[in-house]
Formats: sequence, structure tokens, C-alpha cells
Amino acid sequence: MSYPEDLRYTAEHEWVRTPGDHEGSVRIGITHYAQDALGDIVYVSLPEVGATVGAGGACGELESTKSVSDVYAPVSGEVVAINDALDATPELVNDDPYGGGWLFELVPSDPAALDGLIDAAAYQATLEG
Repeated sequence: MSYPEDLRYTAEHEWVRTPGDHEGSVRIGITHYAQDALGDIVYVSLPEVGATVGAGGACGELESTKSVSDVYAPVSGEVVAINDALDATPELVNDDPYGGGWLFELVPSDPAALDGLIDAAAYQATLEG
């Protein structure tokens, strides 16, 4: 599996796309590796719009037929959008993790924090290590 070069990644298997659809925001989802490890996702719990999340803090959950897994905020900031489509079709996270299966958008409290995330090659290296 290849990982999109235009994204930044975390060791916890989240991705970040800049920019998001809202001014100053970034879009966040989970990687192909993460959705594959979870199995069929049947329920998604996301942070509330307007919530402030801290980098590395749990801010949602993905429930699959195998387990429940936390979603972590890759950077601190305010949630400005969630993917409402996941309420009715949580399987979008499995089917299209880098597109229609995105989770939420936030405006980073410190945009420079994005520089601390890893690129696609470094993320793949963590999977192979």
C-alpha cells in the first residue's frame, strides 16, 4: 500500500491534509494501515464542533467488529467540522480512508506544530520497522 505524499502522518496512524475546507483548518483521518488493522468499522464517535483538543489526546473512537480504538488529535486546536456522512455510513473510513472517510477538521492553535508530523516515507518506515 502506498501512502499519499501530500499528507503528514502521526505514529498513531492519523493523517493530516492541509488545507481543510474551512479557513485555516486541516483535515484529519486515519491511514489505510489503521483501517485495515481495525477491520470493518461499524460506528464512529467524533469530537463536537467547537471543542478544543490537545495534541496526542484522545478525541474520538472508532468501533469495529474487532475492537474499539481511540482517535488522537495530531495537533492542538479547535474542531471546526466533522464528517457527518459517517453517522449513516461509517464504512466510508474503510472504503475511502483518504477521501470520503475523513473524520474531522480543526484549526491548529499553533500551525507550526504541523512541522512536527512525519512525511509519507517516514510513516511507511514506522510500519516496516
